[in-house]
Amino acid sequence: MSKLSIRNLSLKRGGATVLQDLSLDVPEGELLVVIGPSGSGKSSLLRCVNRLSDIDSGAILLDGASIYDLPVIELRRKVGMMFQKTAAFEGSVADNISFGARLQGQPLSRAEILALMAQVSLEAALADKPASDLSGGQEQRLAIARALSLNPSLLLLDEPTSSLDPIATSRVEDALLQLRAHTALTMIWVSHSIEQARRIGSRALLLDAGRVIREDTVSAMLDPHTGDSRALAFAEGDQAGLQAANA
Repeated sequence: MSKLSIRNLSLKRGGATVLQDLSLDVPEGELLVVIGPSGSGKSSLLRCVNRLSDIDSGAILLDGASIYDLPVIELRRKVGMMFQKTAAFEGSVADNISFGARLQGQPLSRAEILALMAQVSLEAALADKPASDLSGGQEQRLAIARALSLNPSLLLLDEPTSSLDPIATSRVEDALLQLRAHTALTMIWVSHSIEQARRIGSRALLLDAGRVIREDTVSAMLDPHTGDSRALAFAEGDQAGLQAANA
């Protein structure tokens, strides 16, 4: 059984169609990278899975059950989400990591907080430091630990490194890939970077104008020498390249 199944999903916003008849299966433990030009519906797809946007038609199944059969709080405990820009709350790093669990009435022990920090390569010495003192890359890793505190089975990542420098990007990528290597956590990672998609993904979903254009292995779709030139042009928003590929 797939961890996530989407069937004929359509979404409209302000009268405009955002997602059109989209279907998708994501097996447990997979890291699916979602690519496509700006405005193609990548972030909207994640928002639908986490019920930040309600769909107009279709079905979204988590472990075979409709996400609309779950209370929103329970769904968001099972489906974590990270955005492009995260906001650290007032208080220490430890306070931030345990925030969601406290809201759920399940406070974390000190050992559990330190274990989460280790999972995302945050030094234990940072636990009692103000979260506002963290660098951008550390803050993104804090956000990952905060999402993991509720023990989700699916993690949605909406361009989590887009505002980071190359070194911080590498550290966030490494933390997430190490996490995937040691757990059964399923991830859907929206990326604007073809190079990043090549580094992190096993399978790629290409969207344009809210439609699935192609779904394939990353190597088959995005190899710079043997990949699909049309897919590469779409993914990079390269209109001239797309016209040449279609010629």
